[in-house]
Amino acid sequence: MTFKSKIDKTFAYFIGGAIFIIALATLVPALYEIFSDDVDVKAVAIISILFIMCVGFILWITFDIEYSFREKYLFIKGGPFKSKIPYEDITKVNKTSQILAGYRILSSKDALEIHYKKAVLGSVIISPCEQQKFLRILSEKAPHISMK
Repeated sequence: MTFKSKIDKTFAYFIGGAIFIIALATLVPALYEIFSDDVDVKAVAIISILFIMCVGFILWITFDIEYSFREKYLFIKGGPFKSKIPYEDITKVNKTSQILAGYRILSSKDALEIHYKKAVLGSVIISPCEQQKFLRILSEKAPHISMK
């Protein structure tokens, strides 16, 4: 079973603000260059391509987030970032609102922190849409974990 990430308004505004700042930093100089007397087409093309790549990457890691229950592990994917967490390695799951630090693949403040044995930073923070259903399936797959 696969769950999408919940997206809240605060996170959407944050991403929109980041894209706006990137647009100001890249497109304003490009427009200035276009309306100057001596247009450097290569510079405008490079700046435009950088803008498209940056915004595309941000949108990819923001809206392509999935949490899938596989036979032996929980598969977490956010854009190019992927994690396979074996059920037997999961030690604890708790709700958290501390989403600014640590390894996180989420798009909402309403999040779950999954602690597991081989985690580089000790845990991963996720935000599945249907949290109660997600927790129920996780407890079926890994009945040994502590849920708070």
